Amino acid sequence: MSLLDKHEKLERNSLLLLGCTILVILIGGLVEIVPLFRMETVIESVEGMRPYTPLELVGQNIYMRENCSVCHSQQIRPLRDEVVRYGHYSLAAESMYDHPFQWGSKRTGPDLARVGGKYSDEWHIRHLIEPRDMIPESVMPSYGFLMKRGATLHDLKYHLRALRTVGVPYTDDMIENATRDARIQATGEDRVDTSGLIERYGEKVNARDFDGQPNMVSEMDALIAYLQVLGTFIDFDAAKDVEGGAQ
Repeated sequence: MSLLDKHEKLERNSLLLLGCTILVILIGGLVEIVPLFRMETVIESVEGMRPYTPLELVGQNIYMRENCSVCHSQQIRPLRDEVVRYGHYSLAAESMYDHPFQWGSKRTGPDLARVGGKYSDEWHIRHLIEPRDMIPESVMPSYGFLMKRGATLHDLKYHLRALRTVGVPYTDDMIENATRDARIQATGEDRVDTSGLIERYGEKVNARDFDGQPNMVSEMDALIAYLQVLGTFIDFDAAKDVEGGAQ
């Protein structure tokens, strides 16, 4: 019996065709999905990555609550026009501590994967209060109410503990000091001792009064702290220098 005859038999028997189709899909699915359960096979090791500080984590929660990812992506594709405009293309490691990730699927506004440090805190405050003051053609709604709302900090240790169960490397020390670290980061090194915060999260932590209101930790503080850290963990210039030296 030729291969064509076998194929004809398969096509004439609907149940056999259905069974073979399901079998092929299952095999193909397993080949693609199983490797993803091993994180080391899909996420490259990158120097500089760290978990979000508690204050940055609160800011990410606000970012998700206000559905910012509907209009702003956090994923730079390896295309020339995107790299020229936004910077180095996104790496998988940059999203390894995002639960859920904030890649987005639409750009009504610009991509925010590299927005950290691009603008001052004052710029972000004015932009969030009234976007059209900074970008006249903007269709973004106003988020001025964030200045008046206190950030929720009392339950942060439970959030960090939950994230640790899914692989984010928060230590017991980070969890126990979560609320304190959030307040310290939003107060700034000029007014409080930030050594513990820096010891836990590294020298590059931004610790300052982000919203200009020294008597409260507002949701504006948290959101700006989060925005100011996006894309800043990895030093791509240093990576390029290393690559150049290796060549």
